[in-house]
Amino acid sequence: MAGKIKLMSTIKQLLLLNRDGYGIKYISRHTGMSKNTVKSYLHKVGTLQCCVDDLLKLDDPILESRFHVGNPSYSDDRHEVLLERMPYFIAELKKKGVTRHLLWEEYASHKGSHYSYSQFCYHLQQYSRSKQATMVLHHEAADKLMIDFSGKKMHITDRDTGALIPCQMYIAVLPFSNYCYAEACGSQNSADFIHCTANCLRALGGAPRVLVTDNLRSAVTRADKYEPEVNTTFEQLGNHYGCTIFPTRAYKPKDKAAVENMVKIAYTHIMARLRHRQFFSLPELNEAIAQQVFLLNQRRMQTKGYSREEQFNAAERPMLKPLPDQAFEIQYTKTYKVANNNHFCLTPDKHYYSVPHTHIGQKVVVIYTRSAVRVYHKGTLLCMHLRDTTMGKYTTEADHLCSHHRAYSQRSPRYYKQKALKISATVHRLFELIFEQSGKYPEQLYKTCDGLLHLARVYKNSNHFDKACTISIEQRMYNYGFIKRILENNMTDATPSSTVDRPLPKHNNIRGKDYFQSTLF
Repeated sequence: MAGKIKLMSTIKQLLLLNRDGYGIKYISRHTGMSKNTVKSYLHKVGTLQCCVDDLLKLDDPILESRFHVGNPSYSDDRHEVLLERMPYFIAELKKKGVTRHLLWEEYASHKGSHYSYSQFCYHLQQYSRSKQATMVLHHEAADKLMIDFSGKKMHITDRDTGALIPCQMYIAVLPFSNYCYAEACGSQNSADFIHCTANCLRALGGAPRVLVTDNLRSAVTRADKYEPEVNTTFEQLGNHYGCTIFPTRAYKPKDKAAVENMVKIAYTHIMARLRHRQFFSLPELNEAIAQQVFLLNQRRMQTKGYSREEQFNAAERPMLKPLPDQAFEIQYTKTYKVANNNHFCLTPDKHYYSVPHTHIGQKVVVIYTRSAVRVYHKGTLLCMHLRDTTMGKYTTEADHLCSHHRAYSQRSPRYYKQKALKISATVHRLFELIFEQSGKYPEQLYKTCDGLLHLARVYKNSNHFDKACTISIEQRMYNYGFIKRILENNMTDATPSSTVDRPLPKHNNIRGKDYFQSTLF
């Protein structure tokens, strides 16, 4: 009876043969059991004080319990004593340096009988397993989105140096359908975490009722078993999409078992499949990850006859809440003083943005996101710029400059030609000739034009300036100083002297061609 427990169907055959009058030797040969085993079972029947017909009517588990009452060690007094001390042993095992052998030595040192070390370890293991029972959770469609970062990291390669740059892996899953989303990001900070969550909701096409997240700093400011303090920025994201934030208990991964399991799946179906590929940017890496996630969601699950995507599209996507028209972005608020050049420096990027010149010297409130910069003064929106992270550069709107600054910034050949055309066609032609000169620095030509426009304003009540420009064109002298001297010396009405070719006076110092020929030869 101490060997392997026989099938109850075989035991029933034994009972039937014994009832029909067959001997032990025949029963042993027919059932394949030893004669001693047959004898022990027949002896047990005699002690049960129950007729064979009643035993044959019992179900197999009940019949087995009649013949095999269980391990006698659990009815031993030693087991009761050990069971009382089990909570103490489990608690002590969590302390550094405490081993099971040390606990057994302490247990065996007490007076009275005790278990051997192997039996002690066996009962300790059985007790520990009984306290680790798990519960099957039933999730509703579109109810929760569980979020986590994987422990292992992926890498992108710096194209210039070849260095490997580590990237975090953001993973989210809808536990009802097990539909998953994954994305690589630079870090686990608040900006990247919020950005990935917004991308995830956009990929799902809707928002669930609850966002379940781990106690990472980007989501939870202060962890607590009963009332955790949610990060303000993450709370704003929840309000934007109409989701409740539900942080899990610290050190309790079973609270988000679905995403913990998805992290393990991601190691095999995403990271392992991309381990031999080299990526040089986050967009390139995320494109490869998205392809693997797409295949994973389309693959039929082993224990079910459908894929994650089929379950998601059929039962969960229609129940997700619609997303707002605008995606959520983290908003940062800072106060700056507008400099004399009517710009302020956004310190995180060290980039300069313009403000209307009327607010020079005033303090403005700047609210900026990943994509936009908005400037407010006393509750009024002054302007908005697209965010540019280029260090040391200026983003300027022409309308923000004062008139002379705007004119200075708008200088170009076309600008000066248009102003000249308003004066006269002659001045316009002169300006065209000025800009056709080669080898001149643009600022030099602009200064020449500024000087000529100044002379035009001084002599606007007469036609002297136009005549001076005509002389300048005729003499091919396209500069400010030449025209200024003509005007100052009143030379616009002077008639140019006629040039007469006069012959040279006669003299004896004349060497003709014959002289040179005789000299050379």
